[in-house]
Amino acid sequence: MTADAAPGLFENEAPRPLADRLRPATLDEVVGQDHLLGPEGAVHRMIEGQRLASMIFWGPPGTGKTTIARLLAENTALEFEPLSAVFSGVADLRKVFERAKGNRAAGRGTLLFIDEVHRFNRAQQDGFLPYVEDGTVILVGATTENPSFELNAALLSRAQVFVLNRLDSVALETLLARAETVMGQTMPLDNDARVALKAMADGDGRFLLNLAEELFALETDGPLDVTALARTVQRRAPLYDKSQEGHYNLISALHKSLRGSDCDAALYWLARMLDGGEDPRYIARRLLRFAYEDIGLAEPQAAVQALTAWEAFERIGSPEGELSLAQAVIYLATAPKSNAAYRAYGAARRSAKETGSLMPPKHILNAPTNLMKDLGYGAGYSYDHDAPEAFSGQNYFPETMERDLFYQPVERGFERELRKRLDYWTRLRNERGEADDA
Repeated sequence: MTADAAPGLFENEAPRPLADRLRPATLDEVVGQDHLLGPEGAVHRMIEGQRLASMIFWGPPGTGKTTIARLLAENTALEFEPLSAVFSGVADLRKVFERAKGNRAAGRGTLLFIDEVHRFNRAQQDGFLPYVEDGTVILVGATTENPSFELNAALLSRAQVFVLNRLDSVALETLLARAETVMGQTMPLDNDARVALKAMADGDGRFLLNLAEELFALETDGPLDVTALARTVQRRAPLYDKSQEGHYNLISALHKSLRGSDCDAALYWLARMLDGGEDPRYIARRLLRFAYEDIGLAEPQAAVQALTAWEAFERIGSPEGELSLAQAVIYLATAPKSNAAYRAYGAARRSAKETGSLMPPKHILNAPTNLMKDLGYGAGYSYDHDAPEAFSGQNYFPETMERDLFYQPVERGFERELRKRLDYWTRLRNERGEADDA
């Protein structure tokens, strides 16, 4: 295994964080990733067959990406070359590839681990390809960002993407138990505070152990309750990148909760986005879009409520104005749903593209000049207000185009009334068309 430098004389006596002391020594000690490392897991099968392929580990912080990469090298007798994309550049990569060529000539393989691999630019990622393709290195990249957004398609085609899960309560409890064993003492927490501590970690094992180390160092008269715990340690900031995966995931969750008429879930995702620092104006814009796309004319007031909430936020500001967004979310979630207008417009656009530049029928064209009148513009037009029931039933589609049906309102909310009107006009149109034929 390659080392950057020989250990110092007193290195073993230097203080080490608890998270480092508890770093797993075997793959069996890794918690929370049984879907990859268990007997049926893809990574486990690779190790069993001693046929390691290049891979990308995608998951939240503190889930074991770096640890698994190091243990993969140990379990497959590969030379381990770790790099961080934050602190490394092209020169560092060249040195690694030269060492890997030497290893290969000596009959040894090399596992190149790149932490935060998404930080390398596209050109740097392209630089890996020849060495990955010819087997000079087995690439193991770690990223907290969606690989499909951040990594080159060519690189992704040569590496398998494995998703690491955020650690659940069972996995976090295992880490706490190990910490207590190493420290030789129990956590100074009552049962509720212990549960709260795991919630504070938000699935991040490293963060949990850092919190535990703080608590072990406390001098307390007795176990801390939830309130005392909250005063003592800092809750982990929720994962939310306003320009990346978290941004798109949470707005999708909000949109689909609204569409599913789940008011409580929609409020939860709204709170998550605001708590993560999302721009409330972005949320307001998406709520207005939702009102038109998923509610439409089933509840015409939905768009009014969404726009009013946006304007109210602009006038009041944050945090008080966020209540206007919450009220809009409740209104939209509980409104009857219809995407009939959305679908009708889409169908009309497709038809418009297919039919090209067909002229409107001449009877509905204005004739401001004598020439246009001579050509028949406006001839035969029936003024609907003068027709029985203010409905002439004339054709307004191009003369060479068959009449099409784009808007089909649902039997919910106000669109039920619109359906009645459209059916009524269709009946009149058919009756007057039959009379004209006669």
